[in-house]
Amino acid sequence: MTAFRSYAIVPAAGVSARMGSHKLLLPLGGRTVIERLLDSWRNSRATHTVVVVRCDDAELIGRCLAIGVDVVVAAIAPPDMKASVELALGYVRERFDPSRQDAWLLAPADLPRLATAAIDAVLAAYDCGRPTAVAPTFGRERGHPVLLPWSCCEGVSRLEPSEGVNALLKTVTVREIPWCDDSILRDLDTPGDFARVAESLNCTQTDSFSQVL
Repeated sequence: MTAFRSYAIVPAAGVSARMGSHKLLLPLGGRTVIERLLDSWRNSRATHTVVVVRCDDAELIGRCLAIGVDVVVAAIAPPDMKASVELALGYVRERFDPSRQDAWLLAPADLPRLATAAIDAVLAAYDCGRPTAVAPTFGRERGHPVLLPWSCCEGVSRLEPSEGVNALLKTVTVREIPWCDDSILRDLDTPGDFARVAESLNCTQTDSFSQVL
């Protein structure tokens, strides 16, 4: 199979309104949510990992830089995930000059159970000679990360204001690959979500859930 480069895009510029606390900096078993996620990306076969953050989020910027990923600092807070994705794609385009054989992957930043093996399974399913989107599934639900051929990045700016990036999947063939558990689905929006994830990771109440309340 022909080699290709892959660019993981991690939008991390939200304000955690429903959580009531900066969810990406919450501790889970001695590491923060963002550190758990980025460790999975860094250990995967993805060529580069690009995180988009707000300019006023100094601690998050520092933790991301310490892990060694590429950090895009948004001068103005992106209004939504789509805007963050556009910033990241622009950065990739300027810095890495991707070819049409390459691919980009998207997953939210608040997915601390995302496994390196799940990322690698999605990458292994991509054939740049016959480019299609790739999405992992559990049950009947699609999860993350979603992989798209690099050519699909041109469609992000053409999306309607009411459309999210997932609308791109309607424009291409999607290869679905089954995954073994719901870790590809469960992001963190509320304290209840966080408590369930902490329990699944065998974290103690002291170093996890109590930090949200």
